[in-house]
Amino acid sequence: MDPAPRRADNPDTFEIFLATAPGLEAALCAEVRGKGFRQPRPVPGGVVIRGGWPEVWRANLWIRGAGRVLARIDAFHAVHLAQLDIRARRVAWDRVLRPDVPFRVEAACTGSRIYHSGAAAERIATAIRETLGAPHSAEAGILVRARIEDDLCTLSVDTSGEPLHKRGYKQAVNPAPMRETMASLFLLQCGYDGGEPVLDPMCGAGTFVIEAAEIAARLNPGRARHFAFEQLATFDAEAWQRMREVKSQRVPAARCFGSDRDAGAIEMSRANAERAGLAEATEFRRCTISEIEPPQGPPDGPPGLVIVNPPYGTRIGDRAALSPLYRALGQRLLGRFGGWRVGLVASESRLAHATGLPFLPPGPPVPHGGLRVSLYRTAPLP
Repeated sequence: MDPAPRRADNPDTFEIFLATAPGLEAALCAEVRGKGFRQPRPVPGGVVIRGGWPEVWRANLWIRGAGRVLARIDAFHAVHLAQLDIRARRVAWDRVLRPDVPFRVEAACTGSRIYHSGAAAERIATAIRETLGAPHSAEAGILVRARIEDDLCTLSVDTSGEPLHKRGYKQAVNPAPMRETMASLFLLQCGYDGGEPVLDPMCGAGTFVIEAAEIAARLNPGRARHFAFEQLATFDAEAWQRMREVKSQRVPAARCFGSDRDAGAIEMSRANAERAGLAEATEFRRCTISEIEPPQGPPDGPPGLVIVNPPYGTRIGDRAALSPLYRALGQRLLGRFGGWRVGLVASESRLAHATGLPFLPPGPPVPHGGLRVSLYRTAPLP
């Protein structure tokens, strides 16, 4: 970890940390690089870039796979609470925080002589309150994060506020929904770039379908929500408005399709797509796995990507009962979807391979819903 997040030769440049689920760092780094951010570097739990506040705003607005964006504002060594208090009071809090906006502090300590995270957070909060005058509140939307690792304290401000998977349109969800951030990175790992049709035959609340349609239409994922950085001292409302008004939207080259056997899921998906402004770019219909067909378009429709997040089963009996579902899915795809690629999210190899699909080596395990899941991909099916 860089012990000096802010460069002395350019005080307006600092480290920016984009968080993601462990196992998805490489995929997020590829997305960040593809969006034009310079020299992204994967690290455990996310990606680090360097930049200023405009890069912070763009990362929140543009990046689909990040769960939150942290601006690293200072770092220093501290071996006891008194030293932490002294060093925290030297931080130029007035350059980042506003004295009229409440804040809160969270701390995490690893391998350090300062080991009590609650006491560390309290010292930092007191330093901010007494030097800046800002009120401290456990419910504040502005969060200062302190990570003390090997006696090095890194101070960051969470610039996102609510997690970035909350795009602002999904009001209806089914049990254990996949987060939009994870879905977007799985789409990226499947090679999806918005130029081909997508089908999710177990669409639930429509997450994969809507994310794919947004990518196809080049819509910014953060276009419909607010961010914590709007309450910071560094915020420039006019510059932010100009950034938001820059449109890269296009007419999608192909539509995105979802199906589910549950009528309630179809209703949820349609409502969520409507709120996202993607009703015309998506299509949902009720059908079973044994009834799915490749979406047809002129002439006969190009092959595309089937991406699916089937039930996992949390007990051995559940998993055994799910094998016929996975087998039926594989048989239908092999029988009707020649030329299509498949991406399947599964919690264990046995269920994935029950499909009989010719999977490539799976991706790394990723925590999801209390389990660890992997993405299983195929080349174009024969």
